[in-house]
Amino acid sequence: MSSKTSKMVFWRFVQLPFILFSVYTITFLLAWQIPGNPLEKEGRRPPPEVVKAMESQYNLDKPIVFYGEYAWDASGLAWVFGDHSGPVFNLGPSLRHENWTVNDILVSQLPVSMTLGLLAIVLALCIGTTAGVCSALRPGTWLDAIAIGISVVGISLPAFVVGVVLLIVFAVWLQWFPISGWGTWRHLVLPSLALSLPFSAYIAQLTRAGMLEQMKSDHIRTARAKGLPEYRVVLKHALKNAFLPVLSYLGPATAAAMTGSFVVEKVFAVPGIGTHFIDAVLGKDITVLMGIVLVYSCMLVLFNLLVDVTYQFFDPRPT
Repeated sequence: MSSKTSKMVFWRFVQLPFILFSVYTITFLLAWQIPGNPLEKEGRRPPPEVVKAMESQYNLDKPIVFYGEYAWDASGLAWVFGDHSGPVFNLGPSLRHENWTVNDILVSQLPVSMTLGLLAIVLALCIGTTAGVCSALRPGTWLDAIAIGISVVGISLPAFVVGVVLLIVFAVWLQWFPISGWGTWRHLVLPSLALSLPFSAYIAQLTRAGMLEQMKSDHIRTARAKGLPEYRVVLKHALKNAFLPVLSYLGPATAAAMTGSFVVEKVFAVPGIGTHFIDAVLGKDITVLMGIVLVYSCMLVLFNLLVDVTYQFFDPRPT
């Protein structure tokens, strides 16, 4: 790793606490405005004295105190300064799930969302790159038209529409895959495919645009003049440079796929953090809501950093 890359990594980690603090503050201000009471469960409200005691226990009647104490625990400062009774980053208890903390929810459900998201990104990368290359090598043909049409549809259609169509066709009509659940590879196919479609469509467009530009460049003509096989010209010389915009896109896309598959998880009844996030919004479970957003934000920054470091190997030219 070069000194320039090391300096970039250092400053990114210096910026990380400030980014998370800003995200935390904005999320807190928005979450506190959500109507409802997290202490109500299925429309049943405890007696007023119980509600008052619980609000006092969780500082729900003191937003400034709640803001400060939650930030103190979630940031790990409480653990650093001597409170070792809980985890290092204590995201607090869930206000709607008894005897269940936000850390418990993330530990048990986040791996499911990450597995689904990672598989979706791998599928999107394979499908999108292949479609983009094939489209760029045959511009103006029926193959190009089909690739462009599918990519436009993939970007335009919401994930829940794609998920419902896949369920009807492959789970109900053909019965190739289960309708819902988790546990086997067959449960992974439909939700990962539904989640990957918009990402693969965007990757296909980026790859196609980059390949069209590269195939007209001087170094491609030089490689062909040297008598290199066409597959080496395409894969080694053209695709390597055309892949740079895709690589830049992979950082936020991977973080979004791993932690942002809320609707897809709901459609396929996948036990990931998406279900808990939606329930937290509807039930004003502030601790769960803020904990998931903080983890997502941290992953987004780290994936972008990983992409920037990887970018140096694909394009070592000084910027």
